Amino acid sequence: EAVNRRKQELIYGVIAAHPDYYRGTARRDSRSWMTLTWRLPDESLEKKFVVEATRAGLVGLKGHRSVGGIRASLYNAVPLAGVERLAGFMTDFVSANPR
Repeated sequence: EAVNRRKQELIYGVIAAHPDYYRGTARRDSRSWMTLTWRLPDESLEKKFVVEATRAGLVGLKGHRSVGGIRASLYNAVPLAGVERLAGFMTDFVSANPR
């Protein structure tokens, strides 16, 4: 439980640190620990995010085809190190792609 809590805190922390860039799609009191979803300022940045994340070895982030956005699955088998890499990528992406 502690590791899963840390994983979701990492990603939601990046989202909270960049409210003009990342926007969570679930209400704060309804957020999932396992499937985290968010949007970027526009769809072109979302597409770029997915492409660059895949190049960085972070796969499976494209949101549901009918909803769009970004979706990260943080199931028990996902190691904390992988989530730390995603959080770092998200922070770097903001810096490299200013609005």
